Amino acid sequence: MKLETQIHDGVTLITALEPRIDAAVAIQFKDTMREVTESAQTRFVIDMSNVEFVDSSGLGAIVSVMKMVGPDRQLELAGLTPNVEKVFRLTRMDTVFTIHPHIGDAIDTSGLPN
Repeated sequence: MKLETQIHDGVTLITALEPRIDAAVAIQFKDTMREVTESAQTRFVIDMSNVEFVDSSGLGAIVSVMKMVGPDRQLELAGLTPNVEKVFRLTRMDTVFTIHPHIGDAIDTSGLPN
């Protein structure tokens, strides 16, 4: 699972570069996210604007990452595509995660895409 990581004003921005988070990449996604979230940062935002599909394994992987981050740190999502947003809404995970319409809404830093 290809992820790009940047730090902006103390927030770790993680951009998912793959079009799918599904059973084929769920374990790799969790392992990569484990490495990313080992930092001392307290807020992580996953930019999901490139992700067009999430299945139950992918959703489980995202929830697992939220648990890895723990209660003292935040994992937020941004830029959900319509299909992915529908999965979060139907599973009511939209009530569990903080979801921002665009990455610019999550991080107020100049130079970030909206």
